Amino acid sequence: MYLKIYPDNPNPKEIKKAVDILREGGLVIYPTDTVYAIGCDAMNVRAVEKICRLKDLDPRKHNLSIICYDLSNISAYAKVTNTIFKLMRKNLPGPFTFILPTGSELPKIYKNRKEVGIRVPGNTIIHQLVGELGNPIMTTSVHDDDDVIEYTTDPELIYEKYASKVDAVIDGGYGSAVPSTVVNCTTDDYEIIRQGKGELKI
Repeated sequence: MYLKIYPDNPNPKEIKKAVDILREGGLVIYPTDTVYAIGCDAMNVRAVEKICRLKDLDPRKHNLSIICYDLSNISAYAKVTNTIFKLMRKNLPGPFTFILPTGSELPKIYKNRKEVGIRVPGNTIIHQLVGELGNPIMTTSVHDDDDVIEYTTDPELIYEKYASKVDAVIDGGYGSAVPSTVVNCTTDDYEIIRQGKGELKI
């Protein structure tokens, strides 16, 4: 399914179509404030396993990331100290992935590494998807190091490449080729481990 959704004014009917797919364990490609990403209901283990197979991710070796609606119930999904919470509040929504110790409510698949990436992108479409779903969305970029840039930024070309592998592609306009900045926050001595889009406010 190819869904055209305008980020300035997302059509609730189109958002609902994508959310229905997520609820049924489907995979959806959507825009973020950085690169286009593939996601599923983060609490649906079979769907998470599908993405891991598609992207060749081993949850025992790779950190998995989730997109949250906001920071209000973050403690359900990650363990966060006051220092790190203040840092996240200064920078989110925004193009950052914060690596934190895994919280109690995430399924076992996230606990292999004992860490989870937390994102709250500044993008209306994904924000509404997460809000309507009522669960976080497990997320991983469509970008690979050997990809031609157009195939990771142009939604029509992304659809061409992934139409047979996912259940829906949302066209929310051209995406960025620059990924999020990744910040390791497993201790209060946080550290930027990948500088991407966005300058961390301290």
